[in-house]
Amino acid sequence: MLHSSSYRRFLTAAAAVLVASSTEHALADASDHWDLTVGAGVMSVPEYPGGDTQKTLFLPVVSAKYGRFVAGGETQGLGFNVVENEHWRVAVLASFDLSKIRDETDEPRLRGLGDIDGTARVGALASYTWDWLTATARVSTDASDNQLGTVASVGLSARWHPTSQLTLSAGPQVTWANGEYMQTVFGVDGIQSLRSGLPQYVAGSGVASVGLQLGANYRLGERWSIGVTATSAQLQGDAKKSPITVDKTQNSIGVFAAYHF
Repeated sequence: MLHSSSYRRFLTAAAAVLVASSTEHALADASDHWDLTVGAGVMSVPEYPGGDTQKTLFLPVVSAKYGRFVAGGETQGLGFNVVENEHWRVAVLASFDLSKIRDETDEPRLRGLGDIDGTARVGALASYTWDWLTATARVSTDASDNQLGTVASVGLSARWHPTSQLTLSAGPQVTWANGEYMQTVFGVDGIQSLRSGLPQYVAGSGVASVGLQLGANYRLGERWSIGVTATSAQLQGDAKKSPITVDKTQNSIGVFAAYHF
């Protein structure tokens, strides 16, 4: 995803990939017991949205569920499943970006643009699963008045089990952002232009990226899993045209290990 240097979506994919084989039918189970997966991973992600350099991150992967309450994984924070059955899941979500979306010291090109800190977000998620295919839509909005607006995405994920231990997944995703978010992340106002030397630029709302996500999970036993996940997104519209953007192709890749309790 674009915000949080694109790795929040990457972490979500990693958690989903790692627990896919053990929790594939968990959405239909709202019983009051703990379902917990913990792990860690190393990943390479863009230095900042629109950047052409990568940075390496070492991060935990956590997915927890108790009854209808969920944390981590695809919720990207805390959530409550309002509806969950064999096919449908509808959840309300709350999350907080602990890391900066952009630090002006990351690259010389960013000097004078200022930092973009993370923010608290609230939103909702809806998904429909039919056999091997899941369609998901989510929307979140800035709850802390940090000018990070509203972001929405829709995607598909197809799963295939070549063996009882191996799960493969793949699917497209489209991300839309409103004008406030786009201007904060990809726009350049008058003061920023004077400080950075970049031309003034107004970024409006619209489709911000179109991407493809791939994943693989291998169960080593009843509890342990290892996984790999990769995303490649193409910036679109005003995000692609921004003077801040150096590379319209935003790639992430990483490997993970996890233990399912």
